[in-house]
Amino acid sequence: MSRDALFGAENAPSIQRCESCGAEWPFTLTANSCPTCDGLLEVIHPHPTLHGAALLSRFGSRCCTHQGSEASGVWRFRELVMPGEGAVVSHPEGNTPLMHRASIAEYAGVASLMLKHEGRNPTGSFKDRGMTAAVTHAVRTGATAVACASTGNTSASLAAYAAQAGLPALVFMPEGKVALGKIAQALAYGARTLIVKGDFDDCLRLARESSRELGVYLANSINPWRVEGQKTIVFEMLQQLGWQAPDWIVLPAGNLGNTSAFGKALRELHALGLITKMPRVLSVQAMGAAPFAHAFETGFTTHVPVRAATVATAIRIGDPASWDRAVRVIRETNGAVLAVNDDAILDAKAVIDAAGVGCEPASAASVAGVRAARASGLIGANDSVVAVLTGHVLKDPELVVQYHEQMRPVPPRANTPIPIDATVAAVARVLQRP
Repeated sequence: MSRDALFGAENAPSIQRCESCGAEWPFTLTANSCPTCDGLLEVIHPHPTLHGAALLSRFGSRCCTHQGSEASGVWRFRELVMPGEGAVVSHPEGNTPLMHRASIAEYAGVASLMLKHEGRNPTGSFKDRGMTAAVTHAVRTGATAVACASTGNTSASLAAYAAQAGLPALVFMPEGKVALGKIAQALAYGARTLIVKGDFDDCLRLARESSRELGVYLANSINPWRVEGQKTIVFEMLQQLGWQAPDWIVLPAGNLGNTSAFGKALRELHALGLITKMPRVLSVQAMGAAPFAHAFETGFTTHVPVRAATVATAIRIGDPASWDRAVRVIRETNGAVLAVNDDAILDAKAVIDAAGVGCEPASAASVAGVRAARASGLIGANDSVVAVLTGHVLKDPELVVQYHEQMRPVPPRANTPIPIDATVAAVARVLQRP
């Protein structure tokens, strides 16, 4: 795709373009969908004034902790996120590690497997990257309150950034379907936490209706500015790889916001000539919440929502809001979508945790997906692969304890606590065990 199709003229303001009817709207529009046709909006930035190596050098000059650098791994790339002057609401976020662990690579069957751990963000998930952009847009456009529907991570992030910005926050959560660690964050950061009798899709519908009727700024992944922030996962990943794109980028898939953001990032970088090849994107769903994976099997000729059920609460979504955007990404990157069951997710999580990395259950879907794709031959043993871990291990501590202490039959990787007498001899007996 050409630069002209993705960017405006140099020094022009950012605009929002409807992906359905093509109508263009100003930066100041706060609706999440097109006022004309209700289609999703895409942000179009001016073409950067720097090009090629000069632009990469600019990004690199802001990196990390030297004097004059940009502490945020999002705003370092501001030309491609939200150009122009104005207040920025940043914790800071980003600067997450890209790591290799031999035990995880061996488990997945891909020697060069790397892990991009977004659980190292301030509130413990990748959501902070999108939220810094969305709340910054809310502040710059004069919002008086912000809201989101959430399975947990979005609410934690919104609550933290709203608190920093001094904005009231409403979070809509499905009753009985959110991990305790995530509810705790929303409460601690001061958001008004609304427990809805329904699932995530009911929460999102209610949040969207409340936004339209009450004028509250909605910060879910359908918000085009969330996509702009989440693009920087890919920007930073490629910067860490010396701008050499891997063969595959693999990520968990729930509401499909990240799939959409990753595709937009790759589209823009390729059009700017900053990467020479497009990695293939593999989106991985939980089998009990896999409408996108089922549709992929039919060439996306179907779109059938499901009543989601999985231990991976962060991707327990039955009717993804960013569907059309994500379909475009899979097609443009010659990507794929697959589903893995809860046993595979928990097994992969145990391997990731035991390597000292740790992640929440939904994150482990990416590694479980690499393992499944390798077994089927979709991913080759010598392919270069980056799997994204989206959330911190302490996001869902109840499931960790349940897996290691309470599940029956006992999982093969369970690290069951050992009761002992208060004697050194008892400790010695434990050390002698294989």
